[in-house]
Amino acid sequence: MRDSVFNCCFTPPHPSAAEVELPAHRHRRGNMAEAPLPNDRRFLIFFDFDETLVDETSDDMVVQAAPGGVLPGWLKDTYRPNHYNEYMQRVLAYLAEQGVSEATMRSIIEKIPACPGIPALLRFLQSRPPRDFEVVCVSDANTYFIESWLTRAGFRPLFLRVFTNPAQFDRDGQLQLRPYHSHECQRCPSNFCKAVVVREYITRRIRERGGRPFQRVFYVGDGANDFCPSLTLSPRDTVFPRRDFPMHRLIQEMAEAQPGKFRANVVTWASGEDVINTLRKVVEERG
Repeated sequence: MRDSVFNCCFTPPHPSAAEVELPAHRHRRGNMAEAPLPNDRRFLIFFDFDETLVDETSDDMVVQAAPGGVLPGWLKDTYRPNHYNEYMQRVLAYLAEQGVSEATMRSIIEKIPACPGIPALLRFLQSRPPRDFEVVCVSDANTYFIESWLTRAGFRPLFLRVFTNPAQFDRDGQLQLRPYHSHECQRCPSNFCKAVVVREYITRRIRERGGRPFQRVFYVGDGANDFCPSLTLSPRDTVFPRRDFPMHRLIQEMAEAQPGKFRANVVTWASGEDVINTLRKVVEERG
């Protein structure tokens, strides 16, 4: 039910509520300066979460906790295109009304299987010298799902930033979900345009690095909303669309309809091992 993306306009985002960092890099909003990230990394790699790191859509998986494992028709009928985040707020409220606990929800999320080869890919990134890869997650899931899964899988320290929709449990035991930001892209879901996030992040990091760009930027994804940020990358960068998933099909359609318009290199993946093979060549040739 995730919304589709094609042509995206890139506009500065409004302040976001869910830029999640490692404790060592945690910052405070307001007058406190943000703790700087290490600026010696050679490469920047972005990961989607649903059907990229994990082999399911986390929102769909948590519905298993509903009575009978399904949502009532009246609730499904409240979905409106481009307003998925609002729909999930209602779903989470319904689950809370049905007595679904945080422990139950966390257990479901933690058990979602990783995509084929993804644990090997993340271990490869962990094994590289610290100056090689800056690793970031950008996802239309939410902080609670992503943090729970990454922590359980043992990969949370690898990710220096997680950009996603904020979510936390309130006193009544309901997981309260909010939109990440607002934007003017007509094709993206109203709560999240990954192109805005990626473009702003790269611009900010180059400024923090004294004007020095990353040698290459990589993006690993699967969905239509991963096509949008891939359009922001340059010919020296590489996108990894999951083979035969929406992101891959949209890239193929653009290549056929507008040859040369898609600028980044494209390497499809069915397993994280496919990504490892490309990254290994890059780090070896760069020394």
